[in-house]
Formats: sequence, C-alpha cells, structure tokens
Amino acid sequence: MTSQQVPSRRSKRMRVLWPVPLVTLSLAAAGLAGACTSHAAAESAARAPADMNAAPNAAAACVDQTFGAMTTAQRVGQLFMGAVTPSSPDQQKIQLMRQYHVGSVFLAGRSTAGTKATRTLVDGLQAKADTVAGHRVPLLVSTDQEGGRVQVLSGPGFSTMPSALVQGGWSTSYLRSQAATWAGQLSAAGVNLNLAPVADVVPASLGTNNAPIGRYDREFGHTAATVTPHSNAFAAGMAQSKVLATLKHFPGLGNVRGNTDTTANVVDSVTTSTSSSLDPFRSGIQAGAPFVMVSSAIYSRIDARHQAVFSSAVINGLLRKDLGFKGVVVSDDIGQAVAVKAVPPAKRAVSFLSAGGDLVLTVDPTLIPTMAKAVQLRMIESTTFRTQVNQSVQRILTAKQQEGLLSCG
Repeated sequence: MTSQQVPSRRSKRMRVLWPVPLVTLSLAAAGLAGACTSHAAAESAARAPADMNAAPNAAAACVDQTFGAMTTAQRVGQLFMGAVTPSSPDQQKIQLMRQYHVGSVFLAGRSTAGTKATRTLVDGLQAKADTVAGHRVPLLVSTDQEGGRVQVLSGPGFSTMPSALVQGGWSTSYLRSQAATWAGQLSAAGVNLNLAPVADVVPASLGTNNAPIGRYDREFGHTAATVTPHSNAFAAGMAQSKVLATLKHFPGLGNVRGNTDTTANVVDSVTTSTSSSLDPFRSGIQAGAPFVMVSSAIYSRIDARHQAVFSSAVINGLLRKDLGFKGVVVSDDIGQAVAVKAVPPAKRAVSFLSAGGDLVLTVDPTLIPTMAKAVQLRMIESTTFRTQVNQSVQRILTAKQQEGLLSCG
C-alpha cells in the first residue's frame, strides 16, 4: 500500500532462490529450518536426494490437487484481496467476499485492539474460508505493518515500531531480530502476510517532497546501498517468524512527488530498467522474497503508455523476465486509489492480470463482484488470459502451501 494507510499530517508459487548467501539463509530458514538435520543423522548420504525431493513434490501435488478441485468461481476468488477494518468490521462486506470466494483479506485502517482481539477477528474470517475437496483453503491475511506512521495494528501484544527511516540507522542484524519479533506478534494475531518492507529509494534531494514515502519517513534511507541490506533484513526477520513479506512499490515510488492514493497522473520520469533504485528489489528477489507489490504510477522511461500496475513491460518484462521474479505479484490498491479512478473497475482487474499480475488488492471490496465477473468473462473469451489466470491461482496457492496453510490429508 501507499499512504492511504497513513494518517493525515495532523495525526501525521515461488521456489526459494539461493544466490545471496546471508539473506537467502535468513529467508529460507522459516520454511526449511530443521527439515534436513534429522534426516542427516538417520539416513545414509545415498538416501538424502530422494528425501529432500519428497517434500517439494508433495507440496506441488497438494497445490495441484487443490487447484484441480476448485470451481472457476473459486479460482477467480483466489485472485482477490479485499479490505476488512478490524476496528469496525463490516459484516455485509465480509459476507460479500465470502460469496465471491475471496481468498485473501487486508486488515486496513488503524486498530488499537491488540493481538488477542485481532486473532479473534481473524479466526472468524478464516472459519468462513472456502472448503475444497474436503479441506479448508485458508485466507492470506495481510496488513501494513511497516513502522512509524504506517502501523495498522497496535495495542496489547504489539510493539510500537519506529519508522523505516529510524530502522535504516540500525545494524542489519538488529533490524532482523526486531523484525522477527514484530512478525511473531503478527503471527499471534493471525496475520500471515505483511505488505512490507518498503524497498523504495527516496533521494535526499527530494526527501519529504516525495508525498507517498518521504513525507512519512517510510524509506530505510536515501541510497540503494542503505535501503537494500535493510529491506533484506526486514524481510528475513519476517520469514524467520513465518510471516510472508512483500517488497513494495515496484519499480519504486522514491522518485515521484504525487501520492497515487490521492493524486491522478503520478509520473516517474527518472527511473529506467537499469536504475540503481531497483537494487533493493533485485536483491530481495534473489534472496527469495515471496511477494512484490506493483505501484500505480507511470514510469515514462520504462512504459510511458501504461501505469505500472497495468503494464506488461513492467510486470512481465522488467519484474518477471529481467529480475527473475517467480512469486506472487500483488497490486497496490486499485479500488479507492485516485490514480486508477479513470479506469473502470472491471478493466482494472482484467488489465492487471493481463499484464502479469496475480493478486488484485482493493480497499473497497464492493468492487469485487464487478471485477470477478469481468475476469470470468475474459477467461471465456481468451484462452491466453485463462492460462494466465490459472498460473496466477497456482502461484497464490503455492504461497499458501509454503506458509503451511494448505492441507491435502
């Protein structure tokens, strides 16, 4: 998310990759810690390859089994993430999301209720998740827990997190340990996906004139050399405590002035496909980041004709092909954001998915019926689009499986 989650100034199917030794170990630890040590002691070296392959094969089989048992409506529902306000949950909107098989929720706004009350809410939401082939397919439950002025969940059980700019002054080892603690609190509250860290680089010369990030101290620093290791450390801490992290807002909101949540026609005329400001994303992807959020700004030196969230050049080209990202691509809000208001809701969803996106985030869940129907219609019209949708659903189910959410018995 951009700053729609920031108060006003007056309150002001990803398989882990391994090329970056330190951070890759950190990110991988959450899913693999202890998986091989017991085998090493009990089994011969000749048996090890088969043992190590068994779990991934079983995981892929579970994803395939779940996908194969889903109806079209259930598959389409996995493509959407709708907002729930924990301080005042709207039961009609929650029921609407259940009706359309929505597979992910976003805890929005601000709540001071604490971990126990949040867990009670989340457990209630999870109880309404779809059942497929006799097994419940749990929700991805996300929020914006960055720190500073962007911390959705607070109260008993939650630490008060400092801003990312403060975190960027810490050692990476300390930041990782703190992030692991914060992730443990999220996990206790039932949250399994954090829409953080912010991997954007805001130049010092722009600073607080950067409305979405710099104005609220949401950046770890003013150079890629500072942001990259701290973004990685934050993500590694999340993974250590079994919470999925999200690099945002690709390909970066550090060089804009306008805020896409509140402003139309936000243009970055600086960033190119080789800019150093992409380094935090590149490094995080190499380290195994499972989610990347794409912004709704226009990047005139990459694709001047489309907002990034609707750009195949940005998502399929730069993010997937050039940077090698194979995980889940989530949109920034395309429900209420002013940046997308000129685009009809149905077209927003179809365009994002057509460009290579996977998970449509809308702060306004009442738009989901229109969006979902448009996606289903386009699936009938286009074999290519239907194939893309199926791949997106499988990526999302893979992320759920890697988070320990899928069970195939």
